[in-house]
Amino acid sequence: ILFKIEETSECSERNAHFCKNDYENAIKYYTEALELNSSNAIYYSNRSLAYLRTECYGYALADATRALEIDKNYIKGYYRRATSNMALGKFKAALKDYETVVRVRPNDKDAKMKYQECNKIVKQKAFERAIASDELKRSVVDSLDIENMTIEDEYTGPKLEDGKVTVKFMKDLMQWFKDQKKLHRKSKCSVMLIMADLSRLLPQTEKITICGDTHGQYYDLLNIFELNGLPSETNPYLFNGDFVDRGSFSVEVILTLFGFKLLFPDHFHLLRGNHETDNMNQMYGFEGEVKAKYTAQMFQLFSEVFQWLPLAQCINSKVLVMHGGLFSEDGVTLDDLRKIDRNRQPPDSGLCFLLWHKNGRSISKRGVSCQFGPDVTEHFLKQNKLQYIVRSHEVKAEGYEVTHSGKCITVFSAPNYCDQMGNKGAYIHLRGSDLKPEFHQFTAVPHPNVKPMAYANSLLQLGMM
Repeated sequence: ILFKIEETSECSERNAHFCKNDYENAIKYYTEALELNSSNAIYYSNRSLAYLRTECYGYALADATRALEIDKNYIKGYYRRATSNMALGKFKAALKDYETVVRVRPNDKDAKMKYQECNKIVKQKAFERAIASDELKRSVVDSLDIENMTIEDEYTGPKLEDGKVTVKFMKDLMQWFKDQKKLHRKSKCSVMLIMADLSRLLPQTEKITICGDTHGQYYDLLNIFELNGLPSETNPYLFNGDFVDRGSFSVEVILTLFGFKLLFPDHFHLLRGNHETDNMNQMYGFEGEVKAKYTAQMFQLFSEVFQWLPLAQCINSKVLVMHGGLFSEDGVTLDDLRKIDRNRQPPDSGLCFLLWHKNGRSISKRGVSCQFGPDVTEHFLKQNKLQYIVRSHEVKAEGYEVTHSGKCITVFSAPNYCDQMGNKGAYIHLRGSDLKPEFHQFTAVPHPNVKPMAYANSLLQLGMM
C-alpha cells in the first residue's frame, strides 16, 4: 500500500515512521504537531490514516471528521472518513463520503471502485433485510447427513477413529494442514457438530497457558505448540478469541483448535472474540476463505458453532479472562455473565472492547462499545472478589501489556500481525496458588506465500488513499 502523506519537508520524521510501518510513533508525532497547530486538516487526516493502520477506527473516524470540520473541501478527509465507517460496518455513511469523492474526482479509478463495491454492499444488506423472516432460522445442522457422506478412496488425510478425535488424528491433522491440504468434509462436519454442544467451565487448575488473538496465522500457532508443548491434560490452554479473519489460514487455525477442544474438553478452552461474528467474517476474510476452501453451507455451520462459544472464563475464582474487556455499565457480576444469552450475534453495547489509561469511561478508539480506566477495573474486581483480568483484542509491540497497576493484562499472540506490524507475539503462564503471570514472547515464523486478507472483502483489499 502506498501512503500518500501531504506534508512539508519539516514533517519528514513523521513521514519516515509511515514508511517504516511504525504507526504508533507516527501517531505520537502527529499528536505533538496538533498540539502546536490544532487547525491543520492535513495533520488530522494523516493521523487518521495511522489510526486506521492500527485498527483504531473510532479515533480514525474522529480525526477524519475533524479534518473536514476544518476544511470541508479536503477530499482526503472524506476518503478516510469513508474508510473508517466501512471498517466499522457503517456502509451507508461510507457510501455517502465515497459519493463525494467520486463527484469531485470522477477520473479517480480507486475511488470509483470503492464506491461501486460499497454501493453493492449497501444494496445486499437492504436485500437481506427485505427477505428476512421473523421465524427462527433453521439450523444448518438439520440439513447435514454426515452418515451418508462418503470418504473417497483417493483421500489419504486424517480420519476420525470411530468418530472420535485422538492424539494421532491431531498430529496428522496439523501436518496435513501444514502441507496446505484440506481436511475431508465428513471429518470437518463431525468435529463441528460435536463442538456445538461442548462448552464447559474451566476446573480448578495449578497451571494454564493463556494465548491471545491468533487471527488465521496458522504457522505461528504451530510455533506456540512447538515452544510451549502440545495441549494435554497436564498442559492446559485457554485461547482468548479472534482465532480467524485477516490471516489467510483461518480454517486451519480454527479446526486445529476445535480438534484439541474435543480431545481435551476439560483442559483446552476457547472464548469467543469479536471476530467470531458474521459481520467481521464477511468483511475480514473468514467467510471468503471457508467458501473458497469448502462451501457456503460450511460457513453457516461455523457461524452457528461460534455463537455457542463462551464469552469469559474465571480461573480459580481469582482471574477473569475475556476477549475485549469489561462492561459499559457498573454493577456487573459473574452471575450476570452466566445468564447472558450468547447464542446470537453481538449487540453494539454491553461487553466493552477496550480498557485504557483513563479514569471513567469514554468512546472506544476502535469505534465500537467503550473504553475505560483503572478506577472501573478496580471497582469490578473488588465487587467480584477477583485479583486481575486478562484480555486480548489489541496488537501490542511486545506481545503483551500490563496496565491498571497490574490488574489488567493484555495478551496478543499473532506476531508480525498481518505481515506488517513487526510486533512480537506472547502467551502467559499462570502457575501456583497465586496464579502469578509469567510472560513468554516469540517472533513470527515463515508461512506459505499467501498474503493476509487474501479472502477479505474486495473493498478492504483496495488499499487506502
